[in-house]
Amino acid sequence: MPETQYFSHDLHLSDSRTTFPAKLAYWTFGDASKPAVLLPTCYGGTLENTLPSLYSGEGAVISPERYYVVVCGLLGGSESSSPSNTAAPFDGPNFPHTTYEDNIRLQHALCRHLGVRQLHAYVGFSMGGQQAYHAAALFPDFAQRVVVLAGSARTSWHNWSFLEGPKAALVNSVDWHDGRYTRPVRRGTRAFARVYSTWALSQAWFRQRCWEQLGFADLPAYLEAWWSGMGDAHDLLCLLWTWQHGDITAYHPEDGGDLAKALARIEARVLLVPSRTDMYFPPEDSEEEVKHLRRGELRVIESVWGHLAGGGNGTEEDTHFIQEQVGRWLET
Repeated sequence: MPETQYFSHDLHLSDSRTTFPAKLAYWTFGDASKPAVLLPTCYGGTLENTLPSLYSGEGAVISPERYYVVVCGLLGGSESSSPSNTAAPFDGPNFPHTTYEDNIRLQHALCRHLGVRQLHAYVGFSMGGQQAYHAAALFPDFAQRVVVLAGSARTSWHNWSFLEGPKAALVNSVDWHDGRYTRPVRRGTRAFARVYSTWALSQAWFRQRCWEQLGFADLPAYLEAWWSGMGDAHDLLCLLWTWQHGDITAYHPEDGGDLAKALARIEARVLLVPSRTDMYFPPEDSEEEVKHLRRGELRVIESVWGHLAGGGNGTEEDTHFIQEQVGRWLET
């Protein structure tokens, strides 16, 4: 495991229009002279668990022997600047709202700092996939290729509404204390995780008792092991706000929120890889998006593992399919 590095940068926040002293946590692998590939974290993700199946191990499709791999942490994700790790006056409930635009501008500045002028590819899962779209929309010449694994160009109202569920469970917990807690919000984050859990998978996953494939005797044992807490409460809400406000049409207000026009502006080659049973980012949304991309392709993961399949957390077949598609796209 490489040493986590930190890039400091004064960031002009797009929501508050104020300057924030941001720190971006990142890892690098390989030689900076090679084609660069950037992988951002997702909701609840860390540098360590961000798509390692793509860049680690023998025969990796984004092997550091061929590419300069940069893994970046989201603002609010607990490793980069977040409510849980930032000193006053930006600590806890005082942490500012951060957008995908803020994250992409920070990552772009890091790449310049590392000597990377253009990315060979930007590859992301979930919120990482949304960041991939934002990178392509905000800096048209920055990434030659983009891979969106289970993500979207704009957070749908259905997706927005889903997020209100775990959020409500958290902020109404007895240990939330209106956000002024002094101890970890264990009951609140546990409730958050349980509400989140069912949406992360699919109805078919439950019908097929797929928890047994993971070695659990029953569903309660699986939930207890995998969905009993998801980190700091303010960090969760910070990321959730970013997710809910994801919309690439924001960069061209003159288009009046027309997503088709925003997608048509993208110059990068875009590969969309949704999961067939994803309830956050359903393939129907990707099917609509690809119609308006000038150089886009759609490949669907045929899996019952819902949203999780897109991040390499489904079956071996699911992960192999992702590796195959990403490897093919990087060669185009």
